[in-house]
Formats: sequence, C-alpha cells, structure tokens
Amino acid sequence: MVRCGAAALRKYSNFIDSLRVYVRGGTGGMGYPNLGGEGGRGGDVWFVARERTTLKSIREKYPHKRFVAGTGANSSVKALKGEKGKDCEVHVPLGISVLDDDGKQIGELNAAGERFLAARGGLGGSLATNFLPCKGQRRTVHLDLKLLADVGLVGFPNAGKSSLLSKISHAKPETANYAFTTIQPELGKIMYTDYKQISVADLPGLIEGAHANRGMGHKFLKHVERTKQLLLVVDISGFQLSVKTQFRTAFETVLLLTKELELYKEELVTKPAILAINKMDLPCAKNNLDQLMTQLENPQDFLHLLEEEMIPTNTLEFREVIPVSTYTGEGIEELKTCLRKSIDEQAEQLNEEYRKKKLLLLQTSREEQISRSWHS
Repeated sequence: MVRCGAAALRKYSNFIDSLRVYVRGGTGGMGYPNLGGEGGRGGDVWFVARERTTLKSIREKYPHKRFVAGTGANSSVKALKGEKGKDCEVHVPLGISVLDDDGKQIGELNAAGERFLAARGGLGGSLATNFLPCKGQRRTVHLDLKLLADVGLVGFPNAGKSSLLSKISHAKPETANYAFTTIQPELGKIMYTDYKQISVADLPGLIEGAHANRGMGHKFLKHVERTKQLLLVVDISGFQLSVKTQFRTAFETVLLLTKELELYKEELVTKPAILAINKMDLPCAKNNLDQLMTQLENPQDFLHLLEEEMIPTNTLEFREVIPVSTYTGEGIEELKTCLRKSIDEQAEQLNEEYRKKKLLLLQTSREEQISRSWHS
C-alpha cells in the first residue's frame, strides 16, 4: 500500500483538450443594380478532422484563435455573378465535439476527412437585398477533445497504470512512486506479431468524488467515453490518497472506481471491462489476491460490510481478472493476449450486428418491391 501526499499534485498544463475559438463567415460581395448583377457569397469556415493534429498546435499556430473566411467578389460589368469568397479550413484532431457557448453539442468529428460547417458565409448583394451584401455568420465555439482509443486505463493514483502502459506498449510515460505522475492522457499502441495494433489510453488517476469534478474529474472521465473497452488497474495492497483519507482495500477500490464511472455516466459501466490486479510482487500479495477473488466471485456477501455510498447500482462484469506485476513481468503477456481476444470478439459482435441489420434492410426493401408490383 502506498500513501500519497497532495504535495505531489502537479500542474495539468501540456495537454490541451478544450479550446475556445471565434469563427466568422465572409461577407457577401456587392450587387450591380444597373444590370441586376449578384455579388458573390462570402466564404465559409470549416473544421476538418485530420490526423496528427492537436489543439495545442492550433493554439500555437493561431494565438488569437480567430478564423475568418474571405469576402465574396463584387458584381461587375465583366462578371455579373461575383465569385464566392475563399473558404477557411481549420484542421482539428479526431475525436472533437463542437459546442456552442451554451455548452450544447452542435457537431462531432471522429474520422479523418470529416467536415463541420462552423460559420456560413453571407449572401451576395442581389435584387432581394437591394443589391447590398449580407454579413457572414459569426459565433464563438468550443472545441472539446475526447480521446479515441480501443482501451482506456482507469484507476486511482499510483495503481501502476503508467508502468503497465510502458510494459504492454511502446509508450514511455513518466513513472514514479507517488500519486499523480500521469497529469495528462497518454496514448500507446500494443503491437502484435501479425501487425495488429490496439490503442491504449492511460488516463490520469481518479480520486473519490471525480464524478462531481473533484480533482478535475470531468476533464479526465470524459476521455473514457470514447474508449471501446475499460482496463481497470488496482493495487493489490490497497490505496490511501493521504493520511487524511481513508484506506481502501483492493475490493473497495474496484467498487469505488465502478461507482465513479456510474455516477459520471451510467453507460460507462456497460462497456466490456478487464481487471488487472497490479503489484503482485509485493509481500502478502498472494493472500490478498485469494481474498479479493472470493469477494469478486460473491460480491453480495460482502457489500453489507461497506458504506452505502460506496456501493454502485450495477457492478462491472469483468471478462477477465489478470494478476500482473510490472516489476517482474508476471501476467503481462497474458494481459496482452486477453486484450486482443476481447477487442476481436467485440469487433466480430459489431460486425455480426451490422450484417443482421443490413440483411433486415434488404428483406424489407424486397418485401416493399413485391408489395408495389402486386398492387400495380
């Protein structure tokens, strides 16, 4: 068990997962009253999802965070129909939600090449506008990033998530024997011999009350939303954040992590999950593991011993429980194999659901065609 003082908390600064920007569509061009000419429409502002782009790079490249499209061309004797103004394209990372100033989601970009119209250009001057141009749409929007990964590592501080990520992938996160060494989400990829890759996101450690935004809980929990599966990492010896907080056993830690996920968003506990029991190299780890497995197999027999606010409404159904040690390497290969199997099974299940849906649509379409031909 490791005690961790609050003095170890460091600044969450290098990683940016939210950015507020101003966008304005271009003004339309002037019309030509004498000949009924129409001015060109103002350019549009587009957000375009692109790989290897970060919100930090956007902020550094455009410190004023203002994006304005070009003005439409005026109508003239040589060109009665003015040309449209130049569009402004802003490259954004994959996994971006676009929010208005009220926090309402107005767009989402998850795949490379996807586009979102952030601000439409104004109409050019024409008979309908007395040949006067219209101004483009203008507004302030928030770009909110949620990491896209196959697996999300979830655990309390100092559970060994960063060490585990460095063992199963090529990522090299900072590791140390104190809390909050992970102060920003870290992405790694597990590489398999058949060239299959699985992306893993190491999320900063949660604390009790994360669902209510304690310890910047919302900033971290939102990244769990878009991971396909969860990998909970628990210290077999238990956890205590500081001398002022209560010690939690490994079983209590599992329940508390489940509770935090559930209170933040109920759907999170329906994701496929694997439990990694870390630090099996420590003294008494074997005895603690035997006790934990008994508790996990029959949780209802032990819930009456716990505080009511610790107990989640729905417990996570773990596909596998894998004892590991990042120090000795115990269980690491088994964990990688389990993750691969779980991801493949989930993909096959989704493909099967897609095939059934496609078949149902084809059958429905065929029945409609038969029905139409019968009535005709």
